[in-house]
Amino acid sequence: MATEYILRMGDGKRVSMTKEQIKEDTLAGAGNAVDYGLVPELSADEIDKLIEICTMPGKSVSVEYGMEIPVSHDIGTIRLDGDQGNSGVGIPSSRLVGMMMHERAFGADTMELGHIDYSFKPVKPIVSNECQMMEVAQQNMIVPLFYGAMPNMGLYYTPDGPFENPGDLLKAFKLEEAFASMEHSAEHLTRDIVWIMQKLMASGADGVNLDTTGAAGDADAYGTLTAVKALREEFPEMYIEVGSAGESWIGMHGMLEFEGTVLAGLWPHQQVKLVEKAGASIFGPAVNTNTSRTFPWNLARSVAFTKECCKASTIPIHADMGMGVGGIPMLETPPIDAVTRASKAIVEIAGADGI
Repeated sequence: MATEYILRMGDGKRVSMTKEQIKEDTLAGAGNAVDYGLVPELSADEIDKLIEICTMPGKSVSVEYGMEIPVSHDIGTIRLDGDQGNSGVGIPSSRLVGMMMHERAFGADTMELGHIDYSFKPVKPIVSNECQMMEVAQQNMIVPLFYGAMPNMGLYYTPDGPFENPGDLLKAFKLEEAFASMEHSAEHLTRDIVWIMQKLMASGADGVNLDTTGAAGDADAYGTLTAVKALREEFPEMYIEVGSAGESWIGMHGMLEFEGTVLAGLWPHQQVKLVEKAGASIFGPAVNTNTSRTFPWNLARSVAFTKECCKASTIPIHADMGMGVGGIPMLETPPIDAVTRASKAIVEIAGADGI
C-alpha cells in the first residue's frame, strides 16, 4: 500500500495524497504558470525539491541554516485585534501595544501602523490621529515602522465614492464614461496617497507599504505607481514597498500605460519592472490560490511565477505569503503546515529576498 501524506486543498481542507499524486499536481501547477504567464519551466531538481518539501515529516518545517530572510508585514496590528474573518485573533489591544508586541515578543523585522479600514481613502478625515499615533509609536519602537494601507480604488466608485461605478457603465456599454470614471478615480487615488504620506512622513514614518496594488484593475495600479513616482521624487530616502493584488493586473480599462508600458495583463516578472521604474524599494508579487486545487498545485504555480519575478528584479522581492496567496490556502487562519512549507519553497527554490 502506497504511503500517503497529509496535505491541504486550496481552501484549507485536509487531504491525503500519495507521492505520485503530489508529483502529478506539482507538475500541473508549475505548467499552469508556464502556459499562462509564459515563465520558464521549473527544472527536474526544483520539482523534486518541491515534492521533498511537501512530504517532509512534521507539522511544520523551516529553511536551512544560512537562508533566513527578513519579514515585512501588512495589515499592521489587525492580525491581533481584528476579527478572525480578517486573519485576526480578536485580542483586545491598542495598536501601540500590538506593534510593540510584534517587535519585542514576536521578533518582527519591520512593523507598520495601519487603520482598521486599511485603505487610504478612509484615512483622509482622521489623518491627524494617524500622525499622532505614528509619532508616539516611533518614540516607543526601534524596528523600521511604516504606514500601511491598500490603494483600494474601488472606494472611489459609487456608492462609496464620487465617481460612477465603471462596472455598471461597462454593462450598459457606456465605454467612454467607464474609462473616464477610472481615470478620474486614479487621479484622486494618487493625490490622496501622496497627501496622506506627506503628513505621515512629517510625523516620523520610515516609509509606506502599498498593499494589494491593482485590486481594482489596471487603473488601480496606474494610480499607485504614479503616487510612488511622486513620493520618490519628494522623499529620496523613503522606504516604499509595493505589494501586488494578484499574479495579473486585470484590464478593466485596458489602455492605461505607465512609462510607456500597457498595464493590463502584466504578470509578476513584468509588474516588477514598472515598480522599479516608479521608484519603489521592494516589490511583493502575489500569486492567488485556487481553492479547488491542492496545495502542491498552488505552491508549484506560485514558485514558478515568483522565481521568474526574482530573476527579473533589481530590487528585493518580498513575496506575498498569507491567506490566499503564495500557495497558502484561502483560510481565515492559515494552517502552519502549509504556511511553513510554502515559505520554505519560496525562499529556497524561488529565491525570494523576504516575505
